[in-house]
Amino acid sequence: MRFVEYGNPEGRLVVYFHGVPGGIEECALFDAHAKTHNLRILSFDRFSISNTLDREGYYQALANQIKQIAGTEQISLMGFSIGAHVALEVSVALQDQVRHIHLISAAAPLNGGDFLDHMAGGTVFKLALQRPWLFTLLTQYQRLMATVAPGLLFSMLFASAAGADKSLRQHREFKQPITRLLKHCFQHGSSGYLRDINFYVRWSGDLSRYSSSVQLWHGTDDNWSPLAMAAYLANDIPGVVSVEELKGLSHYSCLYAAAPKICAQLAAG
Repeated sequence: MRFVEYGNPEGRLVVYFHGVPGGIEECALFDAHAKTHNLRILSFDRFSISNTLDREGYYQALANQIKQIAGTEQISLMGFSIGAHVALEVSVALQDQVRHIHLISAAAPLNGGDFLDHMAGGTVFKLALQRPWLFTLLTQYQRLMATVAPGLLFSMLFASAAGADKSLRQHREFKQPITRLLKHCFQHGSSGYLRDINFYVRWSGDLSRYSSSVQLWHGTDDNWSPLAMAAYLANDIPGVVSVEELKGLSHYSCLYAAAPKICAQLAAG
């Protein structure tokens, strides 16, 4: 499975699970911080995994790839947005090998509360749940847009930006790499995108299996994954769980602000 690597190749191993839509280069923003704190951060191309695998087989395939690289080394996991769900599921397969889990702008199980009507992507998730054929059709349309008008696709997805994401979307240093990620996601990873969304919206909501130490990072103005989702995860995941609320930040602005703090914590722990 293809992956990218950031930070120090000899550093402490961390695995990053990107958002959906998203891609492996999403965690490039951790590179400088990872080098400073002697961390080696890997991000796997999940969308390249065969769609013939069931839910358990999918997460086990990711865990197996991590074990091939890590051996018996203790590792930490990071998950952004829907990637938080993947990080938690993979942690079950890795068991005691996981030291810490950091979840940024985490999306909680949809059946954990009245979330859908307060999410910017709520309509997409409703389609995935209630009209899968229409969700597939929408994804095909987004794939076409990613080919002929990727900038317009970016503008549509970020039209509902809230909090600090409103200013972030105007920055060229943010818009260009995110547009590339969206283009690659829908052009070359649409089947994996469909799978990740379908697995997420049907997440059972049983959090009792997740026993690793978990740190949640969440913007108070997040309208993609509402702050209530962080509260739900913190309340229902057993073990040591802590939440850091980032005032005025939303989905991606939380990711950018949390990156240096997470790297510092991982180095210290």
